[in-house]
Amino acid sequence: MEKKRFAEASYIVWLGFFANLALTILKLLAGIFGRSAAMVADGIHSVSDIMTDLVIAGSLKVASKPRDGNHKYGHGKVETLAAAFVGGVLFAVGAGILYSGVNSIVGHFGDQPISKPGMVALYAAAISILIKEILFRYTLHTGKRVNSNVLIANAWHHRSDVFSSLGTLFGIGGAIFLGPRWVILDPLAAVIVSFFIFKIALVVLREALLELIETSLPKNKEKEILQIAGDIDGVHNPHDLKTRKIGSNIAIDLHIQVQNDLNVREAHDISVRLDKRLRETYGKDTHISVHIEPL
Repeated sequence: MEKKRFAEASYIVWLGFFANLALTILKLLAGIFGRSAAMVADGIHSVSDIMTDLVIAGSLKVASKPRDGNHKYGHGKVETLAAAFVGGVLFAVGAGILYSGVNSIVGHFGDQPISKPGMVALYAAAISILIKEILFRYTLHTGKRVNSNVLIANAWHHRSDVFSSLGTLFGIGGAIFLGPRWVILDPLAAVIVSFFIFKIALVVLREALLELIETSLPKNKEKEILQIAGDIDGVHNPHDLKTRKIGSNIAIDLHIQVQNDLNVREAHDISVRLDKRLRETYGKDTHISVHIEPL
């Protein structure tokens, strides 16, 4: 199951890689020949997408390795680390676009007036929006289906490109159709888009960092785990629950009480039934540790 999961995730990442490669070339050429600062910035953003895709592909390859002597919980944290990397890249991209847009605006009112962009830049922005929105929806759907944080983070990276290209589209369109006085809309759109990217970056970073510092599962999930344990015949007073997320899997450490007149085999059978029920609910690769105490 895990092998199939990582194969699907890798396929989506490489699909995005080749799409980003084509879009990068298109945007940079359109930005240069269409005299659009916003489109050039968008093209540079897509260069970071290519680098991010390569990092994610590498992380998925490492994360797909089975448990070994040094990694008894598997390599799932590598996937989470890659998600944090995507969040960091998004933040850096937002900062770069913000700087470029502000620099163009300041220059326009100084001695570097902005040129009116050409229609080729407008067409490139429209094509980028269409392709990136498709990639966003496809990647997000797959990421949720295979429970991959890094794929979900990369999906939002694609959506940040949609925002970027949408802002570019309005900026370039305004600069073209509203006349020379409105060429300032081109870099102004880039500035506005940068704040959308900042917001996405912070969400992605927060989720990844919370997992990396071993944050417990949500309270409702822990309550559900205790309820499942309490419903097992022979289990009394499930308590001292500890949980965390490891890549796409979770770890559960739980104490239970059993009747103190049971023999070792009977107590063990109760823990086995609990283990089986938890794996049926949360996946066969769930890390489970059950400590038995006398009632």
